Amino acid sequence: MSKMLTAYCMKTKEKNVPMQNAVITKTSRGGYMAQGDDGKGNKMTTMLSEATANQAVTDGVAKKGW
Repeated sequence: MSKMLTAYCMKTKEKNVPMQNAVITKTSRGGYMAQGDDGKGNKMTTMLSEATANQAVTDGVAKKGW
């Protein structure tokens, strides 16, 4: 399992941008979502599986927001 969450940045159109200051939340339908930024002030969001979300919290990459 990788130690860093990555996402697509809509503003700069870059793929696999490392996410910083990530906070993982649960959606109303039971899914997991990570929200953070790319270090330049551009906000990013990505959907995660339960296993990936729990692993990111365990590794200290993201904060638990639920």
